Amino acid sequence: MTPPYDITTDIINLMTSIMEKVGQINAHHLDRPLPALRKKNRVKTIQASLEIEGNTLSIDHITAIINNKKIAGPKNDILEVMNAIEVYEKLDQLQPDSLKTFLAAHHILMKNLLDSAGQLRSKSVGIIRGDEISHVAPPAKNLPSLMQELFEYLKSSKDHVLIKSCVVHYEIEFIHPFLDGNGRIGRLWQSLILMKAYPLFEFLPFETIIKERQSEYYKALERSDKEGKSTSFIEFMLKALNDSLDELLESQSDMNRPEKRLDYFISRFDHQEFTRKDYLVIFKNISTATASRDLKFGVDQGLLTKSGTKRLATYKIKE
Repeated sequence: MTPPYDITTDIINLMTSIMEKVGQINAHHLDRPLPALRKKNRVKTIQASLEIEGNTLSIDHITAIINNKKIAGPKNDILEVMNAIEVYEKLDQLQPDSLKTFLAAHHILMKNLLDSAGQLRSKSVGIIRGDEISHVAPPAKNLPSLMQELFEYLKSSKDHVLIKSCVVHYEIEFIHPFLDGNGRIGRLWQSLILMKAYPLFEFLPFETIIKERQSEYYKALERSDKEGKSTSFIEFMLKALNDSLDELLESQSDMNRPEKRLDYFISRFDHQEFTRKDYLVIFKNISTATASRDLKFGVDQGLLTKSGTKRLATYKIKE
């Protein structure tokens, strides 16, 4: 069963824009950011997603925790960060269409914070915003069938992955399968669905856009609840993704420096030994002379070792 939503002109336009930007990013080799930027974006993702839920720790605090430094702060806030770091480090091991994996990820996110971490709730819950109940979640007895249906949709639906990721995010919020941690697992699962199709989304901190537009985020959820379909939420999330891609394109220069090209190549190439021809397979738009200069730069900087000369030269990536 497909969860209800409509395809609007805004959704079509946003999807087109997102796919155009994904193409640009891939063409300019920005799909796998440099290691320092990947780390920075991961920190921004964790900080933003947890701040939405009331966590008080800053980017500097989270960076210190990642670097195994002790910090002063509320115990639960520190636990939330440590759990989030652990689950984000395991993203490539998670299967987005597996309910078992979903429950395991929630267990990591909420361990030592919630007695029922990784378990579907066994009682009714409502969401209170301000002085009002903004949403009453489905009864606990319905959860097993609702979650099975949602993951069957995720596994078998032919919907575009952009739509599917937004629908699943919304349905997790609507179903509210856990006593706590539903927001953070919903955002995590959307990231996971997207990155499996487009790896660049692993390091795209679109949660920062959601944090900046937090009231709009909740309003989009409430509108979708009242309308009985996820259309408004899909529009909001696609706009957030589109704007995040704009930020990535603006913040990243072209691959016009040898150190950037080399770093990208080393992060993508599967073997230690390679030739100039292998290098040019990755960077089709540069000349052989530029490739030779890049490789010489890599040798001079101690990133590579070289054997042989000219066209027959082979290079090894240093550990």
